[in-house]
Amino acid sequence: MSETDIIMPAEEGERLPTVLRIGVDDIKEALISGTDDFWAMPTHVIFLALIYPIVGLLLAYAILGLDLMPLLYPLAAGFALIGPIAAIGLYELSRRREMGLDTSWRHAFDVVYSPSFRAVVTLGFLLFVLFAVWIITANEIYVANFGYHKFESIGAFADALFNTPEGRRVIVYGNVIGGLYAVLAFVVSVVSFPMLLDRHVSAAAAVATSLKVVAINPVPMACWAAIIAAGLIIGSLPFLVGLAIVMPVLGHASWHLYRRVVEPPRGPRPPYHPPEKGRRYAADFPASLFARSRDRER
Repeated sequence: MSETDIIMPAEEGERLPTVLRIGVDDIKEALISGTDDFWAMPTHVIFLALIYPIVGLLLAYAILGLDLMPLLYPLAAGFALIGPIAAIGLYELSRRREMGLDTSWRHAFDVVYSPSFRAVVTLGFLLFVLFAVWIITANEIYVANFGYHKFESIGAFADALFNTPEGRRVIVYGNVIGGLYAVLAFVVSVVSFPMLLDRHVSAAAAVATSLKVVAINPVPMACWAAIIAAGLIIGSLPFLVGLAIVMPVLGHASWHLYRRVVEPPRGPRPPYHPPEKGRRYAADFPASLFARSRDRER
């Protein structure tokens, strides 16, 4: 049993699974289970989640260096749009622990073996596009109010932001429009990525199920969205370092929430054994890099 992988889905096709009705108590239980996963696998999840704040700090440094200070907050807030992508490895670790399998950190990358990997990439690309459009929108909101003026310091920018009519418009319009982007990202991805890891479906089927989940459970899903937003804000305050805890807990909890709101697939999951690595020779480079792709197509 310990050598069995579970990345292979239980079924193929585009038939949507049954969506269950849940309550706020289910959100609480999912958070408890997610926290339990975090304590059971702290080394693995921190290793993965540290990528998130480190990248954020590097991007923040780059923005300050390029005098693009006004985009610092939109960029940090926009991370919520691509959070499900960053957490996909955490979903897999929670699933493996649920099945009593090995939860070594290397299994967080087993998604590359999934038949739904292309769908994962497609949906991930969609969220990245949404993130890019949000940054462009935020920049246009700033330019519409302040033009192309560059502030000399963070203090000067903060003063203009909070003490001028233009700054207050930037705050109001930016948060309202950014909230709409966040809602869109949430409703299309709340269970999409866990479902793609669990079943062999297309990105469209995963998104349709996610939309159905929100439509059937509006109040619990609104609570879950608020918890995510609050967690990301709290985790971002100490220079994003708190995300090393917030992200894995929310990521693991998202898997358990998916389990509660979507009916599990019927029948046993077929076992998956990673392909054996054959001997490769220098003379075969670079063709040997694509050997795995050819074998998969066969």
